[in-house]
Amino acid sequence: MKQIKWIFVFYAILATVSIMAIGVAIGEESILGIIGSIMALVLVMGFGFKTKAKFRANGEL
Repeated sequence: MKQIKWIFVFYAILATVSIMAIGVAIGEESILGIIGSIMALVLVMGFGFKTKAKFRANGEL
């Protein structure tokens, strides 16, 4: 069984929270909240993919 990469679990939780924040912002009818949450989601997903690429390049994945 492979080891858990906790950084990926952390990124997944942050992405989930960002998606939930989008829903809350829609419920609150906050345009700034929606935009901020979408930007946070894109940022977290970008860091996750960048980290995954780095792990693959180092042969750790």
